[in-house]
Amino acid sequence: MSEAELAELVLTKLKEAGFVVTDEGKLCPSVLGKESLRRVHRPALQLEIANRQDWLRQYLPKYLTFFADGNEIIPERIDPVLVEVTKQQHHDLFRIARLLWSIPFSKGYGRRSRFLIIDKANDKLIGLLALQSPPLSFPARDRLFCYPPGKKTEMVNQTMDIQTLGAVPPYNRLLGGKLVALAAASNEVRQAYWHKYLGRVTEIEQRILKPHLVALTTTSAFGRSSLYNRLSYKGILIAKSIGYTEGYGAFHLAELYPLFREFLENQGISTRGGFGSGPRRKWQIIVKALRRLGLSDQLLYHGIKREVFLFRLVDNLEAYMEGRDTEPIYRNLPFSELVAWWRERWLLPRAGRVDGWRAWRKEEIKNILLMEQNKATE
Repeated sequence: MSEAELAELVLTKLKEAGFVVTDEGKLCPSVLGKESLRRVHRPALQLEIANRQDWLRQYLPKYLTFFADGNEIIPERIDPVLVEVTKQQHHDLFRIARLLWSIPFSKGYGRRSRFLIIDKANDKLIGLLALQSPPLSFPARDRLFCYPPGKKTEMVNQTMDIQTLGAVPPYNRLLGGKLVALAAASNEVRQAYWHKYLGRVTEIEQRILKPHLVALTTTSAFGRSSLYNRLSYKGILIAKSIGYTEGYGAFHLAELYPLFREFLENQGISTRGGFGSGPRRKWQIIVKALRRLGLSDQLLYHGIKREVFLFRLVDNLEAYMEGRDTEPIYRNLPFSELVAWWRERWLLPRAGRVDGWRAWRKEEIKNILLMEQNKATE
C-alpha cells in the first residue's frame, strides 16, 4: 500500500466510524453514543478474533463447558469463588472469555494479576478481573495527591490499574459485573498481590518496591459508567468517580496499527518494543506514522471523555500517598462478605425482575468467536 493510499484509508476509516474530519484533517470532538463506540471498536476486535481462529478451533470445544447455559443457574445457589490465574487452564479460559468483550484485549504491561470468578454451584465461569501497572502520569488521579518530592513513582507503583473487569453471559444479565467490581476491592485480591510481589525486584530499575496495594484506578469503556456508579458496600463507597479522561487516545485507530508498523518499517524506522518503551509504544508508533503520512496527530483527539474511578483499599489513602503516614490502614473487605452483600443487594432482586438470562445457551459463544467459514466445516 502506498503512502497516499494509507493516508486516504485512515481518513476513510475514521469517517466510517462516525467521526467528522475537518478540512484541516483534524477530528471534531465526538459525541458518539455507546452503540456507536462499540462500532468503532468492532473492527479491531474482529481482527483480534480472526487472528486467533486456529487456536480457537482447537481449544474452544474444550473450554466451552466452563460457560453456563441459563438453565444451569439457580440464583439462590450461586456460590462465587475467586481464583487467581496461575495455571495454563486458567490462562486459556481467561483468553477465550476476554474475546467476548466489546473492546479488544491487550496483554497489559508491567506488574499484572488476573483472576477468574467461578460459580462453585456448577463450576461455571462468572467473570474476569485483570490488573496491570498504572500509568505514571494520570491527571485525574494525580490531582488528588501531593506526592513527596522525588517519590511519585514509588507511591504510584503501590496502585494498580483495572484493565479488564466484567461478567460473562448469562451472569452479566444477573449483574455479575457488580460482583466482579466488588471483588476488585477485596482482601483476597490485595493479599494475592502482596504474596506475588513481596521482595520482587523490578526488571528495569532493579529495585524492590513495597508490596502494598493501596488503590485501584480504572476508566469506563463507553463514557459514563453504570457499572461503577453507586457501587458501595454497607455504606462504604467502593468506586469513586474522580473525573474524566481528556479525550485523547488511539483506540479508534487500533485497526490500522499493523499497517502503521509496516509503513514505518518499510521506511527504515524500528517499531520494536522492549524495556523503556512502556505502555505508550503504540501511541508513539501511531504518532510517527500519522506525521510521516502528512496527517495531524490531532487525529488522536477523539473527544470521548471516559469516566475515571478510584477504588480505595486503605482508609488513610491521601495521608499515605503524600508521605504523612508511613503505613497503610487497610480496609477489611472479605470476599465472602462482599458476595453476600451482592447476592442480597443485586443478584436476587435482578433475577426476580428479568428473565432473558434463562434462555442463554453457551453455543452462542461459538457463533461469536468462530468465523463463518469455520462454522461451515463443523
